[in-house]
Amino acid sequence: MTETTRSASGSWGELLGRDNVGATAVLAGGVAIYAVNEFITMSLLPSTVADIGGARLYAWVTTVYLVASVVAATTVGPVLTRFGPRWSYLGALSTFSVGSALCMLAPTMPLLLVGRVVQGLGGGVLAGLGYAVISAALPDRLWTRASAVVSAMWGVGTLVGPAIGGVFAQFGLWRGGFGMLLVLAVAVSLLVPVALPARGRAAGPPQSPTSIPVRSLLLLGAAALAVSIAAIPRQVGVTVALLGVGAALVVAFVYVDRRLPAAVLPRKTFEPGPLKWIYLTLGVLMTATMADMYVPLFGQRLGALVPVAAGFLGAVLSVGWTAGEIASASIAKVRIVVRVVAVAPLVMASGLALSAFTQRDGARPGVVAIWALALVITGTGIGMAWPHLSAWAMGSVEDPAEQATAAAAINTVQLMCGAFGAGLAGVVVNMRQVPDAVAGRWMFGLFAVLAALGCVASYRSGRGRQQ
Repeated sequence: MTETTRSASGSWGELLGRDNVGATAVLAGGVAIYAVNEFITMSLLPSTVADIGGARLYAWVTTVYLVASVVAATTVGPVLTRFGPRWSYLGALSTFSVGSALCMLAPTMPLLLVGRVVQGLGGGVLAGLGYAVISAALPDRLWTRASAVVSAMWGVGTLVGPAIGGVFAQFGLWRGGFGMLLVLAVAVSLLVPVALPARGRAAGPPQSPTSIPVRSLLLLGAAALAVSIAAIPRQVGVTVALLGVGAALVVAFVYVDRRLPAAVLPRKTFEPGPLKWIYLTLGVLMTATMADMYVPLFGQRLGALVPVAAGFLGAVLSVGWTAGEIASASIAKVRIVVRVVAVAPLVMASGLALSAFTQRDGARPGVVAIWALALVITGTGIGMAWPHLSAWAMGSVEDPAEQATAAAAINTVQLMCGAFGAGLAGVVVNMRQVPDAVAGRWMFGLFAVLAALGCVASYRSGRGRQQ
């Protein structure tokens, strides 16, 4: 039997049963905290700036958090190998709690940015552990369903984050939003000692310490910084140049990482086999998903939606993502799974293409409903492939240390490609003087083409899995 067959044979009842529910809650809770933090901050920022000032640093509240998260995500594999699931989670949650406390108490914007950096360092490890600890704390037959639950937390964050942030902002209690994140992090940390093992199931004797890939980390962090700055509205030429610098740094990262004894990507990524195609498929799907970041803006400008309604329109993609994951993770036949993963980018491309064709000024409610349908289709496309690709990545290596690296790399790829997708979306939209229907058509159309091209990688990801 292949790893895919074994991972598909587990049941939801077993995953949520007494033996595994604690670990599942910690894995899902950690990623949920990260996701809620990302979206709640967007809702809190206007009130924050009105209170402590620093409007010129508005965009950097997101930029420094993203860069710190990407840098921290590269350390997940070595940290997990060195300290094990329990202490890795406690360290990440403690760091995130300190960052949340700094944000809550910050009297000025520069000090708030310091808190966001600390939050990002803890959050990047926390989000990466959500995948990495699946292979360490749960049997392989549950990996696909556990990956679906962890990934679904992004949908939960997209739905809950704007709502909670809006409530705190409405009453002028932006500090309470960061305080709530602090309480959630402490609550999850109390569950860790009883839910997670000190070492992974397959770890055997304690592994020798693994070095942090400093050179890879610096290159990846610099690439994330370049593309994050590129996403800030500015002249198109400067934005394109920054994206080019980011792409060059990623190429340099791949060149350096494959030659390091302690690396971000598992060694098997650079060998013959499907692992590189798995990561590439994950990256393409995540990049195309970032078209969603402009949905609230187009909803307000083209559909005359109120801010709350426009925000929840942007959350519709996550609804499709979550529904697609839950349905897809229940498929047991390997042959069908391979086909589902292969066509997933085309499903996503069809949703993005529908969005592109229906972008128009003065859109009526019927057109807005079509936008929502298109976003559901787009989210379903990524959701139907994501849990299987995650399980395949974790099952593609046999060494326990390499397995942790392979799982942690899922989050690193997700963060990096999300940053590039955001930058690319900004480039396209900023080609117009204002974000109008033409900008929307070009942006969704470009991402539809990108998603469609991903079917090459998705097809090659599943080759040989039916044997």
